[in-house]
Amino acid sequence: MVDWRSSLLRDLGGWAKARGLTVDWASFADEWRAGYQPAMEPVRQGAVPFRSLDLLHREILERLLAKYGIAGISEADKDYINRVWHRLDPWPDAVRGLWRLKQRYIVGTLSNGNVALLVNMAKYAALPWDVVLCAELARTYKPVPAVYDLAPNLLGLPPQAVVMVAAHAGDLVAAAKAGMRTAYVDRPLEFGPGKEPHEATAGFDFVARDFVHLAELLGT
Repeated sequence: MVDWRSSLLRDLGGWAKARGLTVDWASFADEWRAGYQPAMEPVRQGAVPFRSLDLLHREILERLLAKYGIAGISEADKDYINRVWHRLDPWPDAVRGLWRLKQRYIVGTLSNGNVALLVNMAKYAALPWDVVLCAELARTYKPVPAVYDLAPNLLGLPPQAVVMVAAHAGDLVAAAKAGMRTAYVDRPLEFGPGKEPHEATAGFDFVARDFVHLAELLGT
């Protein structure tokens, strides 16, 4: 739904410029995102208690601030940086496509993000979700099946009546194993320009260029 990388570069670049700081935000953003899956794995394995994605992001952030020599900033500044994930710009097609889908279907999240993050994201980016579901409700992280089971169980639907939509093939493969249908939306610029395509789309129920195309494929 959102262009996280460009949003981080824009937002944190402006924050740093106002303070006279020079930071390689492109590398910083890539490393922050790369820490996401390893930080969740101990929770998935049951080795540590559940912690929200906001807390995991903050733990990764503290390490990166030290690595990139960003010192002497306040706790309020750290909170501002960490909450950049709440202030992500939507892809150009996202809001329009969601509104089309919303005319016929329930639209909602099924994210590893926590409730506060997703609600703030929706308010910031004007994403018209009907419901916010996330890993925090299952107290674990995808691809653990309990997260995928949330959607049909809480909406009172059979799994095959729910379509998991994602730009990551692994997410869709896990959703399909939980009995859900799948829709792949291509985001070739997610990790920045010049990156090689990293997803295979064979075997999914729907493959869309963007959310407007997905709405067309789903008859809205």
